[in-house]
Amino acid sequence: MKKILFALAICYSIIAVSQNKQVLYNWDVSPQSLLLNPGAVVDQKHHYGIPFLSGFHINGGTSGVTVFDIFSDDGRDINDKIAEALTALDSNDFFTATQQLELINFGWRSKSDYYFSGGIYQEFDFISYLPKDFLDLAREGNRDYIGRAYNFDHISLRADLLTVYHFGFNKKVTDKLTLGLRFKAYSSMISASSTGNTGTFTTTQNDGTPNIYEHTVEGLNVEVKTSGYASLKDVDGSSQIVSDVLGRAFFGGNLGLGFDFGATYEITNQLSATASILDIGTIFHSSDTEIYNASGNYTLDGLELLFPTIENGETTFPYYSDLEDEIEREIPVDTLNSAYSQMRPAKINAGLHYDFGESIGRKSGDCDCRNMGGKSQHVSQAGIQYYSVFRPKGIQAAGTVYYRRRFSNWLSTKATYTVDSYSASNIGLGMALNIGSLNFHLAADNLLDIANIAKANSLSLQFGFNIIVEEL
Repeated sequence: MKKILFALAICYSIIAVSQNKQVLYNWDVSPQSLLLNPGAVVDQKHHYGIPFLSGFHINGGTSGVTVFDIFSDDGRDINDKIAEALTALDSNDFFTATQQLELINFGWRSKSDYYFSGGIYQEFDFISYLPKDFLDLAREGNRDYIGRAYNFDHISLRADLLTVYHFGFNKKVTDKLTLGLRFKAYSSMISASSTGNTGTFTTTQNDGTPNIYEHTVEGLNVEVKTSGYASLKDVDGSSQIVSDVLGRAFFGGNLGLGFDFGATYEITNQLSATASILDIGTIFHSSDTEIYNASGNYTLDGLELLFPTIENGETTFPYYSDLEDEIEREIPVDTLNSAYSQMRPAKINAGLHYDFGESIGRKSGDCDCRNMGGKSQHVSQAGIQYYSVFRPKGIQAAGTVYYRRRFSNWLSTKATYTVDSYSASNIGLGMALNIGSLNFHLAADNLLDIANIAKANSLSLQFGFNIIVEEL
């Protein structure tokens, strides 16, 4: 039964949704380009996102194992497959789950040629590293692993549900350089994290003790930080919980501040470089916080059983309750309600793209009188992209090469090949469709596994509707 539970936990993480990268980085859709790079080149006069439809992105993945590895109908025993998967994984393997929904998105160009933009989006972000040592301990026990130190630093996870309010500006400061800056205010609805844990659990053989084996917890310091959770424990009904959580979305939760910065440099008329750094900020958790901390050292060399004479209905010694009291005394678990701060997981984007093929001007035709001196657009574009995000155990990165083709003023397509922490065979496709002022974009990746999604290490889908007014 334990092994089945392990498999279910792994599979839950696999089919969860996450945003490890943006498929449409540097896409034709300016509202989404601005979110990824405040310094993206913007051509239109203004744009309006359709509320709740302007941008939606989900992506889920796991490194090292897939649903197919566990549940494939290959005649092998599922317990053997679970054991094989856990043997292949290590404590740096991870499961991620993130979802993003744009609520409001808008922008306009000022008379001084600044492009201002703002909006609100909701985000859920989750990562959990594999607690390798303790999965091994629970699955196999430690009878055959005397002397092995089981590390508490394998326990590392973080989950955040928040709303982000943003406002920024974008300006082409020279003929070649465009800069952008965006300010953000965060309203955290629920947050939980347990990172930076230390300590070991070890069983050793000591012939000098009556029970031969000693079980030692050494240097333990495990901490779980939560905000927005404690007040929900006594709430009756899921509808009330949802109502309470959503009420924190509009500056009713724990607040924070941050910013994004980006730039685009047009090296030549056809070659451009882009870069941005996002979510340089901190959330200050000061209300509805609960922090659990366990620390200390403890050695157990077994229970010495005594057999006293029992008379008149007396009970024997309360061995286990005494043991629990002793452990709680040596390794106390403290519950605190103090404030704490938490940095946002910063993200870095960079890209280099080259335009080629027939020149079609910025909008249509071979000559664009509204873009005198500006560079023309071409039917084709090829490029490379880099993405990374700072996680509790280090940077997770992805590299992409892509080809984009503009078939007309109303249709563009894009094909991508990505190497990331999940796999080296990620093929993606996207399209942007313009009908009048209405823009629709759609993208998905890992298309090689579309026939059997269970084989995919990660899945991603992004779409949105925007109204773009291009006349300048």
